[in-house]
Amino acid sequence: MQDIINIEAVNKTYKGGFQALKNIDLTIKKGEIFALLGPNGAGKTTLIGTICGIVTPSSGSIHVNGHDIEKEYRQTRAMIGLVPQELTTEAFETVFNTVSFSRGLFGKPANPAYVEQVLKSLSLWDKKDESIMTLSGGMKRRVLIAKALSHEPEILFLDEPTAGVDVELRKDMWALVHQLRQEGTTIILTTHYIEEAELMADRIGVISQGEIILVEEKNELMAKMGKKQLQLHLSEPLTELPSAFSEFDLALEENGTNLVYTYDARGSRTGITRLLQQLSEHNIKFKDLNTKQSSLEEIFVELVKQPS
Repeated sequence: MQDIINIEAVNKTYKGGFQALKNIDLTIKKGEIFALLGPNGAGKTTLIGTICGIVTPSSGSIHVNGHDIEKEYRQTRAMIGLVPQELTTEAFETVFNTVSFSRGLFGKPANPAYVEQVLKSLSLWDKKDESIMTLSGGMKRRVLIAKALSHEPEILFLDEPTAGVDVELRKDMWALVHQLRQEGTTIILTTHYIEEAELMADRIGVISQGEIILVEEKNELMAKMGKKQLQLHLSEPLTELPSAFSEFDLALEENGTNLVYTYDARGSRTGITRLLQQLSEHNIKFKDLNTKQSSLEEIFVELVKQPS
């Protein structure tokens, strides 16, 4: 898979001395869904702004499909669609005209059929003749997405696209993302709904305090960093565990009726067999068991807690 965005040694320092981005190196592959995760203030929106040409980096270089974003601004910007966090739309214009106008800004010829297709994919077609100011917040968010898609971009940035919107829009949004990905569009998203990144993304990047602290294939990340838990539902509740079990990472939950063993699934030996033998020797019986893998959210929380 070829690269479509190359970021090398990018820094951004604002007036006053605050450094929002610190020596960022990042490559985005053509046709992938890349999720950029990080706590508030980590630098996600600033990084997106530098790629889109909205924020000027203090140093470093960014190339989009081989084009320098500063020297070849028109070529790079035409390849990018951006759905920002803020709801900024032309209040008095109609939905159809707003999206059509956005298409024209990028030098694209009028294409009512394409605009209709985009509006229908976002459940906006029945609102096409309504002015933006009459729409709900969720519908205004849909219009922003339609505007970002109006010029048929090769790359789509979604900066917290479903923050504060209804479940229906979130479902429409992710159905559209799947469709665009199948058509070859590269998608970069930031989201507070980490389960969405877990569901959608091919790769995960984590940014903290202006630095990229990790970039990994999603499945590899979860396999490498995700711990597993064996949950044993005990036949009789326990108030405490015998000292013989101190070698295991165990916890009693649900008023002593559940015994939870956390282990590293990557190890050649998980310790489960030895644990079950010990339970049998101490006459601790269980009626059911199941395993659970760490979620991406749990991994993310652990990552950003670590000093960068």
